[in-house]
Amino acid sequence: MLKFILPLIMLIKLNKDWGSIQLGLMFMSCMVGISCCYDFGVHDLGFMLGMDYISYIMIYLSFWIMSLVVLSSQKVKNLMNFHSSFLVVNLLLLFSLVITFSSMDYLLFYISFEMSLIPTLILILGWGYQPERIQAGVYMLFYTLAFSLPLLGSLLLLFYGNGSLTIALMEPEFYLTQESMIWYFCSVWAFLVKLPMYMFHLWLPKAHVEAPVAGSMILAGVLLKLGGYGLIRILVVFQPISSSYCWLWMSLGLIGGVYISFVCLRQVDMKSLIAYSSVAHMSLVLCGLMSLSMWGLSGGVIVMVGHGLCSSGLFCLANIVYERISSRSLVVGKGLLSFMPSMGLWWFLLSVSNMASPPSLNLLGEISLIISIVSWSKISILGLSFLSFFSAAYTLYMYSLSQHGLFYNCLFSCCSGKVREYLVLFLHWFPLNVLILNSSIIMI
Repeated sequence: MLKFILPLIMLIKLNKDWGSIQLGLMFMSCMVGISCCYDFGVHDLGFMLGMDYISYIMIYLSFWIMSLVVLSSQKVKNLMNFHSSFLVVNLLLLFSLVITFSSMDYLLFYISFEMSLIPTLILILGWGYQPERIQAGVYMLFYTLAFSLPLLGSLLLLFYGNGSLTIALMEPEFYLTQESMIWYFCSVWAFLVKLPMYMFHLWLPKAHVEAPVAGSMILAGVLLKLGGYGLIRILVVFQPISSSYCWLWMSLGLIGGVYISFVCLRQVDMKSLIAYSSVAHMSLVLCGLMSLSMWGLSGGVIVMVGHGLCSSGLFCLANIVYERISSRSLVVGKGLLSFMPSMGLWWFLLSVSNMASPPSLNLLGEISLIISIVSWSKISILGLSFLSFFSAAYTLYMYSLSQHGLFYNCLFSCCSGKVREYLVLFLHWFPLNVLILNSSIIMI
């Protein structure tokens, strides 16, 4: 693992040179891609770090999204808005994510999981747009910290009982007693907030709306996946209890997802709509992971990757529009097909991927998740059908309202995108729609 971590630390030294860091991150993305491990063993072991199949996928996604983040944040460099500090914060965030996904020890995982919060907070507070960013940062910090402290207590108790916190050595050992039930909820809570589950999602739309494009892309692309990844790791220990409580998470996921879909249909802020749609998609991932089946696990991982690429691309599009018309409102920014005709194709491609149409990864993942949830209970098909229908409804609402209609009077002009913007959008869309051709790579 040090072959990825040390070059990353070395890149921080080049923080004055934007181009070198961009090339370095792209090169490291390729290096991670080349060192692919197809089997279920743990690779690159050493210093309590290592990669199995799921962590490899997540590390690759982190490097890929971060290289696109630097590519799409060119405005920070053009305005000389503390661009060297911006690069350092992003690289530290990537460093903490790589450590989180590759840690073989629960305590190291917890420390790096919390460490990723600090650069995100700095991004929101330092390069956010509105004065409300302070409130958004505080929301995110307190939601995550308040629910993470019980996890720390739970891990220390686990160490006291087992003598080890090595992930690979853990076995299902907790059975249904009152103490172990409290222990289970303390352990799972932190990841449900990070996912975020319905009812604990309030920090997410605020953080997304106030964050700069880099913050939104990394939040949607990778940081939400920390919750799902943490659940995959921690549910191994609490398998017997989790199977008796999965009705709770299933019902919360399905009902919450449908409710959030209704909330999406009322949004007029582009970023807010995309952020709420993330909550709806992640509620489906929660249901899949809590079903404790192989279909649910592989579907959850595929949707996490697909959503990471698709949602990040949509945030990038929303930022491109914001840079042109200085508003994220769907009312002000309607009729974009007349104003930015060349961007209409990218709006369409990423919108249809968001509603899980073929040939996107989201379709493959959602089919796997639907199979796992319906096999758990036939009645859940009711919630799933609503969730799928409204997912298409709010995406179509966003696309039609932003692209069609009479555009704002003061925008009597035509404005095409830059080559850099097309490249960023293509690099989001291409893996999202091409990986399905060899789905055995990401089907677990």
